[in-house]
Amino acid sequence: MTATDAQTRTFLFLQGPHGPFFNSLGKMLRRAGAEVWRVGFNAGDRAFWFHPASYIPYRGTVADWPATFNGLLMEKKITDIVIYGDTRPIHAEAVAEAKRRGITVHVFEEGYMRPYWVTYERGGSNGNSRLMEMTIPQMQAALARSDMEAPLPPGHWGDMRHHIFYGALYHWFVMFRNGDYRNFTSHRSIPVTKEFRLYLKRLLLMPVLALDRLRATLRIRLGGFPYHLALLQLEHDSAFQSHSPFDTMADFLELVIEGFAAGAPQHHHLVIKAHPLEDGRVPVRRDVRRLAREHGISDRVHFVRGGKLAQLLNDTRSAVTVNSTAGQQVLWRGIPLKVFGSAVYSQPEFVSEQPLPEFFAAASRPDNRAYKDYRRYLLETSQVPGGFYAARGRRQLLRQVVDMMLAEDDPYDALEQGTAAPRQQLRVVT
Repeated sequence: MTATDAQTRTFLFLQGPHGPFFNSLGKMLRRAGAEVWRVGFNAGDRAFWFHPASYIPYRGTVADWPATFNGLLMEKKITDIVIYGDTRPIHAEAVAEAKRRGITVHVFEEGYMRPYWVTYERGGSNGNSRLMEMTIPQMQAALARSDMEAPLPPGHWGDMRHHIFYGALYHWFVMFRNGDYRNFTSHRSIPVTKEFRLYLKRLLLMPVLALDRLRATLRIRLGGFPYHLALLQLEHDSAFQSHSPFDTMADFLELVIEGFAAGAPQHHHLVIKAHPLEDGRVPVRRDVRRLAREHGISDRVHFVRGGKLAQLLNDTRSAVTVNSTAGQQVLWRGIPLKVFGSAVYSQPEFVSEQPLPEFFAAASRPDNRAYKDYRRYLLETSQVPGGFYAARGRRQLLRQVVDMMLAEDDPYDALEQGTAAPRQQLRVVT
């Protein structure tokens, strides 16, 4: 991609991850010669966009958005749109219209290989990703063009505190500075005021929650019993809401606990691990206790509040999830895995198709060689080193992703056609 090519591009940014990443990305695209615009839907969007001349406030209703969006595409001669996630209503409408017009859709998401990579795709992510239509043999054929050694994942989540901080700050602006955006409605199911209080509470209680998590983890690690892991997600997360068969996390928990009670050997235990960002809007712990009691296995069910997954994975016999990206860490270790929703890693070579009681009784092992090929394929295509929230992660991400956005081929086609740029070899940070 040459500077002249970049100068023919006009990018329209919609909503991004909390914090300054989209602003930094837009700034570097302008340096490359592209024209950049940002639509803001609330005061939180405005607060993290530091280029007023390119900021477009949207003060209309959700019903008015399609007409406004179409007008912007024509007025600004937009060639590319940039979004974080593709399922919230304003983004879903924008993606559909952009595809009708042949406009390139750049989608960012949390990393399929998190915590030290983010996802960059074109057209859609998660259940709408091109990965959903690919087979392992197709990926292996594309990898024949590359001899890169896949980097090992670091053993920590470097962005967590920053993620929570920017989430709280974003919702503070929406709560107290949103007078110019009176028609704004969140894509979440709870009011913005409650969202802010939950973020703030989570931030303030981090030391207390860490102590509770440590005690629970030690009880499991020192218990000496075989156990299975159930990996939970945020009930309001788009991957759960849009790409799973469940309406609530309680529905998933009921299925798992019932299946464990019916199939697992009586000396086995079940460890239910909450998402690291679980903030209490859903009574997960209460539901776990209730369901375990109803099935007569209260003494064999344990609940852990988020935290690092690696410690629990070291000794688990198997794992179940809806479609959490944590499933990738399970498969990387060769641990049997069962999923219930649409997931980019749900390939028959390494995800179990056994009924749940049978899975808990004697889970089939995944094809670890096939998974390693799959993992390497993702790390050479849509998984980009870096993060959205911490400054170091943003710097690392920007070193590579801008050139990927300006390239003619999307990450998957680039590898198949031999046009992919060399990837950074990550330093393992502990």
